[in-house]
Amino acid sequence: MKTTSPSGVPPEARLASIDILRGVALFGVMAVNLVTEFRVSIFQQFLPVEPPLLMSDRIVEAFVSFALESKAFALFSMLFGVGLAIQFDRLSGSGRALYWLARRLAVLLLLGLVHLLLLWNGDILVQYALAGFLVLAFLCAPTWVLAVGFASLLALYVAMPLLHLPIPWLDTAALQQHVSEANRVYATGGVGEIWRFSLRELPLFAPLHIYIFPRTVALFLFGAFVWRSGFLRHLGRYKLELAVVACTGIAVGAAFTTGGGAGARLATVIFALGYGAAVMVLVQLPVTNRALSFFAPLGRMAFTNYVMQSLVFGFVFFGYGLGQFGRLGAAHTLALGVAVYAMQMLLSTWWLGRFRFGPIEWLWRTLMYGEVQPMVARPRVGSTAPGERCDRTGTSE
Repeated sequence: MKTTSPSGVPPEARLASIDILRGVALFGVMAVNLVTEFRVSIFQQFLPVEPPLLMSDRIVEAFVSFALESKAFALFSMLFGVGLAIQFDRLSGSGRALYWLARRLAVLLLLGLVHLLLLWNGDILVQYALAGFLVLAFLCAPTWVLAVGFASLLALYVAMPLLHLPIPWLDTAALQQHVSEANRVYATGGVGEIWRFSLRELPLFAPLHIYIFPRTVALFLFGAFVWRSGFLRHLGRYKLELAVVACTGIAVGAAFTTGGGAGARLATVIFALGYGAAVMVLVQLPVTNRALSFFAPLGRMAFTNYVMQSLVFGFVFFGYGLGQFGRLGAAHTLALGVAVYAMQMLLSTWWLGRFRFGPIEWLWRTLMYGEVQPMVARPRVGSTAPGERCDRTGTSE
């Protein structure tokens, strides 16, 4: 007899505040990817370079480095952990929660590999899938185990530069040669040449992933812990506490970032906590809620929008398209990103007015559950339209 699989969570049961926060975090991720990876080689930051001539470029690079780099990814990682915990709770009724979550992560790994190998080698989805597998066992453990696991792995992440681990890394001369070749290939190469070069770059990315992997797992655990605490379902009870976390997190994160060293690594997490708490406070205020609600559709389609950004920016910067790699300053690049993000916001709102999921989200669910998921949106009585207040509670994927 065929076992009936659970189905995807209906859109009306989602927690809008999490979708909003995911949409906001995706903007930060996009800004960092644009300024530090699509525009120039990611390895250029490890070389001594002359500062940009234009003041606008200096300001944008300083802003992205200080306020967004690593912090946006940390916030996104927390949200992924929240999503895993939500899925675990929802699927527990089937008696096979870990089985279905393992399938979910396996599909994410497959789609991530497609993205990594065929579209853009700066992919983070593969790491998320692998980290997610490690977190599965923790989801069956008591809440205190999640907290201990988070603290232990975060301490490991902060201490890693002091441990002198045998992680291979190129010397300055080799990095300089690689960056020079990247500038030529990505700016002028065709599809085949760029694809072959991007595959050759993958071993160079490995040390970067190794260094942040403990942080990723730690933040998944923290996200699961936050969901278990229950406050995301009752935000109105914790306005003051959230405001304190927001102010403290941003202030302490800024101070630690300025100080450098191990504190700067810890600051990425503290900053992310502050940002997340700040958004959760603002979604409870009528004026700011209305503005932030426009991020919700984009957050619901974060997977699709993330991949779409790779397609659009690959065409803009690589030689098979407009070939702007290494030619645009940081300010013009960020302005381009804001324009693309705004278009994605409008497109996501239009799409979700007609369909239940984004295209890749639909594919992800269909492959996970082994059944074609319903795609066309059905009219709902009392539904909240994009742009209106988003304060309903429920679950979120």
